[in-house]
Amino acid sequence: MENNFIIAVYVENKSGVLTRVTGMFTRRGFNIDTLTVGETERKEYSRITICMRGDAYAKEQLVNQLKKLVVVKKVEVLEDEPIKRELMLIKVNNDSANRSEIMTAVDVFRASVIDYSPESMCIEVTGNPSKIDAFVKLMQPFGILEMCRTGVVALDRGTETLFSK
Repeated sequence: MENNFIIAVYVENKSGVLTRVTGMFTRRGFNIDTLTVGETERKEYSRITICMRGDAYAKEQLVNQLKKLVVVKKVEVLEDEPIKRELMLIKVNNDSANRSEIMTAVDVFRASVIDYSPESMCIEVTGNPSKIDAFVKLMQPFGILEMCRTGVVALDRGTETLFSK
């Protein structure tokens, strides 16, 4: 049975590392739903957060293959409902007939208008992926001009860290 899972990977913070990690996915035919990368609290490491779907066997294989890469320092499947967030920028039509409805949705979703013109507005939304999906669905009738999503970033709850496990 296919499930969604999130894998956190600490890697060396050097050029070419992301290519090696994603190349491993490609060679083995795994599909990534979202992938985010950024420097961590330790400058020598970057953290890759990978969201994907697969069965238990695929998840185990993926973790084992990642651990074999020399540039990978730590791999962990985030279980037990980790804290998940995503950022989206979305540009929608801004006509006077729909402006108040769009602004109501911005308020309800605790979003922010970050650019405004007579023809369009750009809105920033952060939250769980399901919240982002709901906002997109709500904006579709107004006319989405453009949008960009970061992908999921996630941390385990509590005081444990990837390196303390």
